[in-house]
Amino acid sequence: MGAPYDIQYRRISTRRLVVCRRGINMYGHVPTISRTIEQYRDLIGDAGLQEIRDLARPLTGARVLHLNIAPFGTIVSDLLGSLVPLMNSVGLSADLQVIRVAADFQHVNSAMYDALGGADAEWTPEMANTWLKYNAMNARLFDRDYDFVVIHDPQPAGILSAKLEQSGQRPAGKWIWHCHLDLGDARPEVWDLLRRHVEHHDAIAFSAAEYARPDIQTPLERIIPPAIDPLGPRNAELPRQVTSQVLHQHGIDDQRPLICQIARFDRWNDPVGAAEAYRLAKQSCPELQLILVATVEPEDDLSWSQWQQIAQRSREDRDLHLLSSIREVGNTEMNAFQRAADVCLQMSVKKGFAVTLLEAMWKGRPVVGGRSGALPLQIVDGLNGYLVANSQESARRIEHVLTEPESAREMGEAGHRLAGERYTVTSYLRDYLALFRDLAGVQNPPTGDPQKP
Repeated sequence: MGAPYDIQYRRISTRRLVVCRRGINMYGHVPTISRTIEQYRDLIGDAGLQEIRDLARPLTGARVLHLNIAPFGTIVSDLLGSLVPLMNSVGLSADLQVIRVAADFQHVNSAMYDALGGADAEWTPEMANTWLKYNAMNARLFDRDYDFVVIHDPQPAGILSAKLEQSGQRPAGKWIWHCHLDLGDARPEVWDLLRRHVEHHDAIAFSAAEYARPDIQTPLERIIPPAIDPLGPRNAELPRQVTSQVLHQHGIDDQRPLICQIARFDRWNDPVGAAEAYRLAKQSCPELQLILVATVEPEDDLSWSQWQQIAQRSREDRDLHLLSSIREVGNTEMNAFQRAADVCLQMSVKKGFAVTLLEAMWKGRPVVGGRSGALPLQIVDGLNGYLVANSQESARRIEHVLTEPESAREMGEAGHRLAGERYTVTSYLRDYLALFRDLAGVQNPPTGDPQKP
């Protein structure tokens, strides 16, 4: 699928999706950064490098396709942009591509995302038919054989079943559906549609055991937690002067206390709750500043109402900064914000893994997050941060961290260790290699600590 292709990147709402421009027979290839496993020697040591090479050796030359919805700008696409070159560096032949959709798919995509999270979003038979239509179209474009095909999230999850229906036979290779969402409260009518298609896969991967559905039948199920790339632009070390310059460019005082939340701007991440926690904490710490960065801007009426509410507050309070990673800031700026913050927030009311929280932990920042989703797996209450039930409790914890610098330092160090031990891209690579070996019938070697980096 590496031949030239004709696409345009069209901004639909706030996500950049690859949109069909005219009839073609290829997916959209996504260029990736240059990465080798050798670059992670300082992180995992010689023994860790050797372990990964040993896992990869029986898979040398295996053709791998990762198929995603977005070429860039999301947590999953960023992580795949690091994973794919690492797979290539250990001897596999991996490729990252994105499905082709058109403008009418965007509304369906947003509605499916919300409905699978349990929201009372509109879902109609017409939406289901649109989802099926684009999966069928992308199935017809699938014209290469791979040893492993990894389908990421629900948008392309119907391609395999559509391919089966179109050709009457199963395509070559092992097919994996990797779900990065928490499906525990998924709307039944949407989940029933999705389940019928994902059950055709040879394996399903979830981000946490808590997200695995008891009503799904699959030959193999694996847990592959998300990860961060310590060498990526969102996590690489920054000189202090660069951090200061970024803050000053956005009107933020690097000599005053700062808290930040970097997350999708939607109902699940509770940006209003984060702003309220800041307002309460500022009563005892008048110098406090808040940065809210929306990694995906509002996509429904409720989210837009919240955006407008906080935007109005920011016009009245010069210490409240509302920014968008789509229009205003990039990876370097988000890296700088987290490194400068005294506390990083994730005020989720329902959330899968918060990768931005893992990034903050890697940078040695104390974290405060909601008691929801996978956040209790990331935050050991009182060790690397605090779990909270509401904005009032969050404000109290923020005040405590700001007034106890030694405790804050110890929390930051604990968070850095935890992120390094469990949630780096080398762990992600190892998990995938082990899954591929299982599917290929290659016995995995015994390991000591399954959580080592």
